[in-house]
Amino acid sequence: MRGVVLASAEVASEAGGHAVSGGVTVLFAVLLLAMIVALALEEKIHAKKSLIVGAFAGVCLILATALDLMPLGHVDLPNGHKIEMPVYIPAIDWGVITIILGASLFVEVTSRSGVFTWMAISLTKKSGGDPWKLLLAYGILTVLFSAMLNNVTAMIIIGSLTGVSLSKLKRTDLLLGFLVVEGLLTNVGGLLTLISSVPNIIVGNVAKIGFVDFFLVSAPYVVVATAVTLWMGRKRFGIQGLPNDEQRAAAAGLVEGFDENESVTSAKFFWFSIASLVLFVVFLAGQSEIPVLRDLGMGFVALSFAGIVLLAYKHEVDKFYKVVDWDLLAFFAALFVVINTMEHAQVLAVIGTGIEKLIGTGVYMGTGLLLVASALASSVTDNIPLAAMLAKILKSHDPAYAATAPYWWSVIFGANLGGNITPIGSASTVVAMTIIHKYELPLSFVGFVKVAVPFAAVQIVIAVIYVVGLTWAGVLSG
Repeated sequence: MRGVVLASAEVASEAGGHAVSGGVTVLFAVLLLAMIVALALEEKIHAKKSLIVGAFAGVCLILATALDLMPLGHVDLPNGHKIEMPVYIPAIDWGVITIILGASLFVEVTSRSGVFTWMAISLTKKSGGDPWKLLLAYGILTVLFSAMLNNVTAMIIIGSLTGVSLSKLKRTDLLLGFLVVEGLLTNVGGLLTLISSVPNIIVGNVAKIGFVDFFLVSAPYVVVATAVTLWMGRKRFGIQGLPNDEQRAAAAGLVEGFDENESVTSAKFFWFSIASLVLFVVFLAGQSEIPVLRDLGMGFVALSFAGIVLLAYKHEVDKFYKVVDWDLLAFFAALFVVINTMEHAQVLAVIGTGIEKLIGTGVYMGTGLLLVASALASSVTDNIPLAAMLAKILKSHDPAYAATAPYWWSVIFGANLGGNITPIGSASTVVAMTIIHKYELPLSFVGFVKVAVPFAAVQIVIAVIYVVGLTWAGVLSG
């Protein structure tokens, strides 16, 4: 399907070669800005992302067709065959859609085995009830969960387990600090692998960054940023270790009451899920080097593993289909259509001019400015369309940037870390605020910003230094 998308892009380029008036570009730019504002106000207008972007996709398609901006009719494939389909079908990046669908189903099924809860409670017991050790355990687990699952799922699991742990330890006074730190770490953990967050998938797919290459570049930063965030959280919220043997013994007694096996209903399925999880990561990591899978893509791997684990529930698979976030998938499909129309209306070309000016300040200065600009933009808008748009702009650069170019990483780091500046900057911080309000803890929108900005600022500064440093050392270039 990826070939269809690429072939479509070529046809679109040829058909859209005629000049586009400035007025048309301004019209579509206004539509794009309106869509971003609507996404930022999603909760206030009480509409789902898919409906918002779907409506704009419809309007954009109608206008683009009426103004003769987009090619209509068939799509020419490399083998000479033609496929008759609506213009908006090949505009969708089906590789991204299949990765999200397959990974979501896989995680939903394996989580039923209790493997994730078992890991969390085991770490809690190993902490001995010490608040600082517990924060370290949950912080590291948050990063790992965000890397293996998705930020929202990670925050939901970790947030609920944190509430249980601190309630049993009679330390609910520390709950706000734990939840804020965990919420901030979901976006740090989202940088660990190529499939940890949607911006990673989008940019990595466009830049053709391999799974292993992505991990090798991002892992050192994630380790440093996690350590710094935990240290800052300890200082900011007064999360200290237990001072004497008496308190340590009392806390250890409480922790012993935790049963890590309470959520494991079947030992056979438990170990099956662990084996599947390990193989899932291994195959994703080696996908670009395995001959057949290299052509089929990561989406095929994700869907295949989802099908394998679903065999354990072959008589009730409909239950898992119901929990798939279809709104998210519909949102992506519509988003790709909008971005495609923006390309034909030359909106991306105009934005690209601004990006070129940032990049034109020099490779080091441009890399840093692009990262900071991406972070600030993603703090008030959805980082998904932002990442998609910037990736499209960088891809269209002549000559095209290599996968090792630092600008791809500026977008990746900026789009992820910008979500820590405001409570609407990412889905996981929205979930964190929801859990905070569930426990009736005092933290407003402005309050979150005041607490989170110092953390986000430090994370972004470290990211700029790191990416520029890798560029200076020659690890990133081109």
